[in-house]
Amino acid sequence: MTKMCEGRVVIITGSGRGIGREYALMMAGEGAKVVVNDVGGSRDGAGHSEGPAHDVVAEIEGMGGQAVANGDDISTWEGAGNVVKQAIDHFGGLDVVVNNAGILRDRMLVNMAEEEWDAVIKVHLKGTFGVSRFAAAYWRERSKNGETNDARIINTTSPSGIYGNAGQTNYGAAKAGIASFSIIAAMELERYGVLVNAIAPTALTRMTEDLGLGGASEETKAMMDPRWIAPLCTWLASPQSAGVTGRVFEASGAYLAVAESWHRGPSAQPVDEPSEVDAVIRPLIAAARPNSDMFGNDKTA
Repeated sequence: MTKMCEGRVVIITGSGRGIGREYALMMAGEGAKVVVNDVGGSRDGAGHSEGPAHDVVAEIEGMGGQAVANGDDISTWEGAGNVVKQAIDHFGGLDVVVNNAGILRDRMLVNMAEEEWDAVIKVHLKGTFGVSRFAAAYWRERSKNGETNDARIINTTSPSGIYGNAGQTNYGAAKAGIASFSIIAAMELERYGVLVNAIAPTALTRMTEDLGLGGASEETKAMMDPRWIAPLCTWLASPQSAGVTGRVFEASGAYLAVAESWHRGPSAQPVDEPSEVDAVIRPLIAAARPNSDMFGNDKTA
């Protein structure tokens, strides 16, 4: 029986631990050749170690799979280009990019430092852009040369980005940007045979252990195992996901869902005097659905 990702070359950033590691192991088990990218830093991005990436490569090779480690910092232009080049040079091509690398520098807005903002935006948003950009250029060149692609970009957003969470203006802004990036990139790249989607995972990892999940019950912890996210990502990486593009999915051990993006709500004819706005806008606010809570559900009035 043919495996879902047989022969597909996959880059997975931030795959030395947590959700990314689960992606790497499952896709390798389904026949993918995996570039395991991880700088091996701490949760806030400090430090560097090639150990985690090499450990995952060893696990994959122990399963009989094919993988190579990469320690480039994908938040830099050079690092993003290097990981794409390594995939092409080592495995002879590239089919899938999974942008999963991330850090946390949580802080309430009034206390957030410029460096805490910049570091999070750089890893999440610029890192997603950089690797995607170099991969897209490769696929476009193939298309211009008459070759066909069945390629995928799978990005990582978050409930913090699509629904909001206090204390994470930097992280949430980056993740909201990634959701929009995915929708727009899907529009641009479909002509080249590239499908682009995003996953908003909820899982218990070192990134979330002190955000209320670390003290959860054993049953809840089992539901929050990062392995629950991997089947969706593996499916998106495979040819089975043909035709699915520009969507944001939510995944955990509790649910598998499609997130619905912004839609225009109640509306009225425009007014040209500021004194008239209050009488028009307040009924529209009252008729509109409230913003959702962190779990994607309507907040109670």
